[in-house]
Amino acid sequence: MIALEERSQTTLEGDSAPIIEVRGVYKQYVRTTYRPSLRHEALSLLRRLIRKQTVAQPFYALQDVSFSVARGESVAIVGRNGSGKTTLIKLLSGIMRPTKGSLRVRGRYASLIGLQAGFIGELSGRKNIYLNAAFHGVMPRQIEPYVEDIIEFAELRPFIDTPVKHYSSGMSARLGFSIAIHVLPEIIFLDEVLAVGDAAFQQKCIAHMLKLRAEGRTIVFVSHDSSAVRLLCERALWLHKGRLRMDGESDLVLEEYEYFMQHQPPDSQ
Repeated sequence: MIALEERSQTTLEGDSAPIIEVRGVYKQYVRTTYRPSLRHEALSLLRRLIRKQTVAQPFYALQDVSFSVARGESVAIVGRNGSGKTTLIKLLSGIMRPTKGSLRVRGRYASLIGLQAGFIGELSGRKNIYLNAAFHGVMPRQIEPYVEDIIEFAELRPFIDTPVKHYSSGMSARLGFSIAIHVLPEIIFLDEVLAVGDAAFQQKCIAHMLKLRAEGRTIVFVSHDSSAVRLLCERALWLHKGRLRMDGESDLVLEEYEYFMQHQPPDSQ
């Protein structure tokens, strides 16, 4: 999903204040499981398996997470599947609200979370550029100067007037990423989008992200690709079972994380 928004851009703290602040954040979900009903013991096993009642089990995807990000920092969020990485990015993007705690994002941001999210399949790629921008507050006259650059970067010119429903996952990712980087946000949230597409396009994306970092943009990047993290981010946050286990220099965090994943039994990961 691409979200473009501005939160508290004018602040009393000035440029020295953290551009992102997360304090004691919890996010609770309710997991629904099923068990056979006990009211019909006389029924057959098949009938009892079909007739079920739901049992709600609350659980925390994030627990007491706190950190801040300085303006212009590039920060990776790492951890195994289910550790809370995507939940955290969604909270930062304003897609969800925390159950407890507070977070603040200062400045305009673009968020790329999920392939084809924010696109309408029946519309062409070109129309989706305008629609997606307008949906998030960027008017046609504001996005118009960047449309050709978006198409060129995404390498979709032969297909830009084709309905998005016919795009592959890689094509959708290229279009979404291209829109996100061309709206010139102060902050960019990325969730595994560089894992889609061919190697050449991934390298192209990383090169552009390095350029944005050099321009002083703030980047928060969720990835399982250690080489991309090391290249793009000077700092990493390691989430484990919803908690912030380590926060530090990318090389050090990745070394600890990789050692943990290689030496711990599966049930303790």
